[in-house]
Amino acid sequence: MAFKILIAEDEEITLKQLLSTLQKEGWEAAGVKDGNQAFQGISNGHFDLLIADIKMPGLSGIEILDRMKGKYPATEVIIITGFGSIGSAVEAMRKGACDYITKPFDLDELILKIKKIQEQKNLKRENLALKTFIGMDKKVSIIAKSKGMKKILHLIEGIKDSDCNVLLTGETGVGKNLLARIIHSTSKRRDMPFLSINCATLTEELLASELFGHERGAFTGAIKTKQGLVEIADTGTLFLDEIAEMSPNLQAKLLKVIEDGEFFRVGGTRPIKVDVRFIAATNQNVSNIISEGRFRRDLYYRLNIMEIFIPPLRERRDDIEPLSMYLLQKHLPRYNKKITGFTKEAMDILIGYSFPGNVRELENIIERAIILEKNSLITPATLPQTIKIFQIETIEPERIKTIEDLNKEYAERVIEMLGGNKSKAAEVLGISRTSLWRILKEE
Repeated sequence: MAFKILIAEDEEITLKQLLSTLQKEGWEAAGVKDGNQAFQGISNGHFDLLIADIKMPGLSGIEILDRMKGKYPATEVIIITGFGSIGSAVEAMRKGACDYITKPFDLDELILKIKKIQEQKNLKRENLALKTFIGMDKKVSIIAKSKGMKKILHLIEGIKDSDCNVLLTGETGVGKNLLARIIHSTSKRRDMPFLSINCATLTEELLASELFGHERGAFTGAIKTKQGLVEIADTGTLFLDEIAEMSPNLQAKLLKVIEDGEFFRVGGTRPIKVDVRFIAATNQNVSNIISEGRFRRDLYYRLNIMEIFIPPLRERRDDIEPLSMYLLQKHLPRYNKKITGFTKEAMDILIGYSFPGNVRELENIIERAIILEKNSLITPATLPQTIKIFQIETIEPERIKTIEDLNKEYAERVIEMLGGNKSKAAEVLGISRTSLWRILKEE
């Protein structure tokens, strides 16, 4: 859907310049020369953004804002003002304008402001779609049957009016990403952007650029200014998965954002103010990585206003059956099959399995079973043979394997199945190569 912009500017040369520039950027832009026409245009057709001069014939920019209040909440407004009218611009922002720009203005700066507004509006729509798909309030209660998960959801309910940073800990695949989305979607920022990034998947240079953006010419290949996720997430939430993999240098920069609410783009000299809530996650022992010097203690304390440990799936077996049904319904539409559930034997096998890969592994198993199953119920025949091999042994306690051993054996079997390709194995397991190497190295 095209991003539609209405420009209200009484200076004809400026109006033509703006229309030409914005249309070249690919936006659908229209122009009017007075405030009455601007308000009429907003009333008659949907516009995502109004760029209005604060002083013009008919209605002023402030008067347009007063009339739009409550009627057209989906239309954002940028006010154009002179250097001598900054006070009026501030008043306009109090009345609902999202930003202002001063004459003579920098067209590149205006383009960046518009892109930020467009990205935020797109993210709002995506978040809305996500909440509709998951059915947050309804579905979460259905898939959280165990005492451990009910306790976590009760805790999230208790912090919904707080803006505190949150640290999620737990093994790989327990559902930290989903929980981060739930925390955001039940918070005061639920209608604002939710962005996420996996810190283990990028080099330090690329991660810095993704998080903080860069100025044109900051490095080879930086042909234009780019906003980072911290800037785009302004007023919303940024989820930093596998934060323990972030370099000490980037940890220091992140700490400054959390403490001061500002940062510099890569190659930038101007501080950029932001208001972002951070949710971080790690599958590592935080005390160990702090003592090893791989994670800053001061950053840990800033992120760990509220720490939530998500227990592994083997410790919340009551969740396996409802989760299996949820995942079955989630993936069925893709394969056009009429499967209504699981046989008792198949469900017993799932409940008796230790799930070293946690919820992520369960999801892979369910999707595989859907593909292979020819009956109306999932049967043991379509479940992987490795599940029976790795079921927890309860008859002889001395034969019970540690979680580390199970993780290592499972990882080795996946690598063997993929012909020794460790990169592919890490991708299938949903972990970084570093994490896979760490699992294989454990004695």
